[in-house]
Amino acid sequence: MGLTRVPGLLFGGDYNPEQWPEEVWAEDVRLMAEAGVNMATVAVFSWSRLEPEPGAYDFGWLDRVLDLLHVHGVAADLATATATPPPWLVRAHPEMMPVNADGVRLEFGSRQGYCPSSPVYREHATRLATVMAERYGEHPALAMWHIGNEYADHTLECFCPESAAHFRRWLQARYGEIGALNAAWGTSCWGQHYTGFAQVEPPRTAPGPVNPAQLLDWRRFCSDALLELFQAEKAALRAVTPDVPVTTNFMSILHGLDYWTWAAAEDLVSDDAYPDPADPTSHVAVALSYDLMRSLKRRPWLLLESAPSAVSWREVNAPKPPGVMRLHSLQALAHGSDGVMFFQWRQAKYGPEKFHSAMLPHGGTRTRGWQDTLRLGRDLRNLAEVAGADTTAQVALVLDWESWWGLEAPESMPSNRLKLKELLLAWYAPLHARGISVDLTPPGRDLSPYRVVIAPNLYLCTEEQAKALASFDGELIVGPFSGVVTRDDQIHDGGAPGPLKDLLGVAVDEFWPLTGPQDTTMGRAGTWAEWLRLIDAEPIAHYLGGDLDGRPAITRKGRATYVSCLLDDVTPVLDLVLDGVDRVDVPMGVEAVRRGGFLFLLNHTTAPQPVTLPSGGTDLLTGTPMRGEIALPARDAVVLRIEGEQ
Repeated sequence: MGLTRVPGLLFGGDYNPEQWPEEVWAEDVRLMAEAGVNMATVAVFSWSRLEPEPGAYDFGWLDRVLDLLHVHGVAADLATATATPPPWLVRAHPEMMPVNADGVRLEFGSRQGYCPSSPVYREHATRLATVMAERYGEHPALAMWHIGNEYADHTLECFCPESAAHFRRWLQARYGEIGALNAAWGTSCWGQHYTGFAQVEPPRTAPGPVNPAQLLDWRRFCSDALLELFQAEKAALRAVTPDVPVTTNFMSILHGLDYWTWAAAEDLVSDDAYPDPADPTSHVAVALSYDLMRSLKRRPWLLLESAPSAVSWREVNAPKPPGVMRLHSLQALAHGSDGVMFFQWRQAKYGPEKFHSAMLPHGGTRTRGWQDTLRLGRDLRNLAEVAGADTTAQVALVLDWESWWGLEAPESMPSNRLKLKELLLAWYAPLHARGISVDLTPPGRDLSPYRVVIAPNLYLCTEEQAKALASFDGELIVGPFSGVVTRDDQIHDGGAPGPLKDLLGVAVDEFWPLTGPQDTTMGRAGTWAEWLRLIDAEPIAHYLGGDLDGRPAITRKGRATYVSCLLDDVTPVLDLVLDGVDRVDVPMGVEAVRRGGFLFLLNHTTAPQPVTLPSGGTDLLTGTPMRGEIALPARDAVVLRIEGEQ
């Protein structure tokens, strides 16, 4: 199911007409048409305007907005408006507001003001979703439904009695009887043995460290509880509009929600991405998150929110220099997005986001920002044929949310410096620099499409996951502190790497977290090392100096490589396994991405860069035929339709 009503690439942003007098709306839609906007996200935070009193609806203004959009050729990503419940609902049911781990109930006055387990919120939200579907399901502007907004941004968890009861129901469904929970959580430690589910509470603030197995189950539960909200609204929409696709906007690589599970419930993956223009390397981290979005369903996705220039929530909100808004937008297309959407259309006059940039800035059509909007609209029309093109990757990074949750438990770990995003990026960045396409994958997915699979960390590793990795017949790299615990966060019998031991041919005698740098024969390590014992693997690098001097640091058995440390630069390890992998050689700071029959070349530097094209073609942005060596201007791009591949 896709956006069949909107051909080509999508272009537009969040539109909040309720913040403006109605006479402004005509100017909005006229300028949208001028810019080439073909989609607007509408009504995300409009519940209090659509239902100002219980059961009393005011749809007239939204009717007129959708009619105006349709007349001007703009489709609607129509929200169910449930992202923020109205004041009257909160005042009538204060118990639906979230409670933090210290027992403090939060107050109304921001957004996402609800307990994920609240039956009151769920009842009213699904009712509103049904009413919205019944009213607008046949409206010609409707292209897709937008459920909620940025789940887990402000409200990931709640510790109220309703959440506690929901957690206990979730645990009972998972374990069946209390003895199984005691065994999984290891409650004989610290005298935590339960005799009934009624005694179990959420992991609120306690006198000391909380049971890590309980914390892991809490993370699972919180992701599932929010997903239940999404699915409840989806079911309400499906009952009335079965053929209209649904989405909700993800937040790049977000710790709190298991996006593999969430993506399976969506028709279209969409994402909100805000790389920091003050960080010259931010394009690498955002490319990683874009590749995740493409990998979640192994098909194109949609950048649903991005910033035309400055945001409003960093300590210093730097604007995007000339060319960067366009460059960042083209980067999303390169990594599989079928459009570029922004927050927001017209820059707000008041509220927390009044300084957040917009497609139409405070200064109107005389501004640099508006000229950037017009230019990008023209570019996207020229790139329409890119829509729907797939990406083929020969390298994959393994990302498992449960392992991530276990790895970053707040206490009781050998080191709190192991952060999964940093581990992923350490491997992704040199691949990205070489112009190598990368997928992300959960450990249990079919790995046969790949030549190289890298698991930067699998702290939690099951027998099934280990078998899936062992069955892979390509080059496998496993990073440190992997195969440590079971699904219940219990140490594997015999220690790490647990079920990966036969595959890797090593045993970890002792973890060796570092307080300073440690040299190896393949480069310098920081943060982490391990005292390895060889079983039937061969050492290919050793530690140099210190207590680990001479001991194996990196090993190899067959086509499986184990890296027991965090190298500052993993390039020497990659050099062992990348023979035959497709790549595009470009200068440092230039990004090369193949998407179907198109090659995107993106210069993220502030100086022109020479690039030798791997084949000839036509630049879709300019219509210029190109081959051989070109000079790619600073903060500029070429999108090459490759000869012979269309």
